[in-house]
Amino acid sequence: MLLSAIVFLPLVGAIASALLPKERASAARWIAAAVTAVDLALVVWLLIGFNVAGGMQFVENRTWVVQVGIEYHLGVDGISLSMLLLSALLSLVAVVASWKQDTKPGAYFAMLMLLEVGMNGVFLALDFILFYVFWELVLVPMYFLIGTWGGPRREYASIKFFLYTLFGSVFMLVGIIALYLQGGTFDITALAGMGFPATFQWWVFAAFFLGFAVKVPVFPLHTWLPDAHVEAPTAASVLLAGIMLKMGTYGFIRIALPILPHAARQWSGFIAALAAISIVYGAALAFAQTDLKKLVAYSSVSHMGFVMLGIASLTPEGINGAVAVMFSHGIVTGMLFLLVGMVYERTHTRVMDDVTGLSAQAPVAAGLLAFASFASLGLPGLSGFVGEFLSLLGAWKSGIPAAWVVVAAIGVLLAAAYTLRMVQRVVLGTPSKAVEGIPDLNVREIAALLPLVALTLVVGIYWDSLLRYVDPAVRATLALMGGS
Repeated sequence: MLLSAIVFLPLVGAIASALLPKERASAARWIAAAVTAVDLALVVWLLIGFNVAGGMQFVENRTWVVQVGIEYHLGVDGISLSMLLLSALLSLVAVVASWKQDTKPGAYFAMLMLLEVGMNGVFLALDFILFYVFWELVLVPMYFLIGTWGGPRREYASIKFFLYTLFGSVFMLVGIIALYLQGGTFDITALAGMGFPATFQWWVFAAFFLGFAVKVPVFPLHTWLPDAHVEAPTAASVLLAGIMLKMGTYGFIRIALPILPHAARQWSGFIAALAAISIVYGAALAFAQTDLKKLVAYSSVSHMGFVMLGIASLTPEGINGAVAVMFSHGIVTGMLFLLVGMVYERTHTRVMDDVTGLSAQAPVAAGLLAFASFASLGLPGLSGFVGEFLSLLGAWKSGIPAAWVVVAAIGVLLAAAYTLRMVQRVVLGTPSKAVEGIPDLNVREIAALLPLVALTLVVGIYWDSLLRYVDPAVRATLALMGGS
C-alpha cells in the first residue's frame, strides 16, 4: 500500500489543517511541513526500492465499481517515478516558501496538500476513471489558491484557469468513454496496444489532444497561463509551473502514445509544428516582458514546446528528452518563481527596471537567480541542457520536417537573449531605489532553494541519474506502439 500512502497522506494533512480552530490555525504550517516531508521520504523509499528494469511496479489493484469494471489501480514506472519525485519535492518546497502566510493559514495549507493529492494521483493512476478523478481534483485547490490568496485580478485569473482546463477535460472524458465502449475496460495498461481502427484512433486522439494540450499549454491554448501565474501566490506558481503543466505532457506519453499509436504518428507533424511555434512565440513574448513573473510564465510556454517536440519525434532520444525537460523545467522554473517571489516580498515590485543591481545588496539572492537563469537557458552542465539536447536530437532523427526543428533550435538562442537581458538588468548594474537596504535571503529561504540547486547540478552533470529510470519505461512505451 505504499503508493496509496503517498497519494492520500497529504489528504489527511489537508483535513487536519482545515479543521484547526482559528486560534490554532498557525499550526497548519507545521502540519503541512511534517506531512509533505514524510510524503517525500516515502517517495525516496520508493525510489530506493525501485527496480530500473522492472516495468510497472508496486502495483495496487482493487475492484472499485464492479458494475462497470472501474478499478482502484495504481502503479509506477520510471516516467511516473520522476514526476512523482518532482511533485513530492516541490510540494515540500512550496510549504517552506509559504511559512509566513498568515491569511487563513489553515485553509491555505490545506489547499496545498489537497493539490498534492491530485498531482500524485495523476502520476500513479492506471484506471481511466481514477485518473480523471485526480485530474479534475487539482482544479479545485488551485482555483482557491489563486482566487483567495492571489493578486488584484485574482477572480478573473482563477475563473479563466478553471474554465480553460475544464474545457479540455470535457473532451478528454469523451475520449475515455469512447475507449471504454470500444475496448470494454477502463484499464490504461490493458488498452495499450489493443490496435483500435485507424479512423477511431484519429478522432479519440483529437479529444485527448484538446484535454492535454490545454494543460501543457500548447499555442494557441496557452492564454490562461500568464494570467494565472501573475495573480497566483508564489507557492501556487511553483506547483502550477513545476507540476501541473507536466500533467498534460505526461498524459500524452502515458495514454495517447501507447493506446493510440497510429493516430500519434498521423498527428506527429502537426504537434511538432505547434511545438516549434510555442518555443519561438513563448520566447519572443518573454523577451518583451518587463514584469519578472510574466517573463518566467511565458518562458514556460517556450520550454514546454521542447517537451512536445520530443514527444512528436516518437524516438527514444526525443521522448527521453521530453521527460528530462519536464523534470528540469519543474526544478528550474520552481527556483525562478521562488526567487521572484522572494525579491517581490522585499521590494514590492516585479518590474525589472525597478530591481536593478540586486547583487550589490543581496548577493546570495542574485547569485541563485543567475544560476537558475543559466539553467533555464540550457547551459551545458546544468539540467536544462539535457532535455533540450535530446529533444532536438530525437526530432532530427525522426520524420519531422527539418524546418520545424530549425525553428525550435532558434528558440534556444531566443531563450539566451531574454534570460541574459533579465540577468543584466536585475543582477548587475547600479542598485535601484527599491533594492537599496533590502536584506538577503534567510536560512529558511536558502533551505527551500538548495535541493533544487543540487538536483540541477546532479542531473546536468550526471545524466544517467535521471535517464536510467526513464529510458526503460520510454522504450517499453515505444515497443507497445510498434507492436500495435
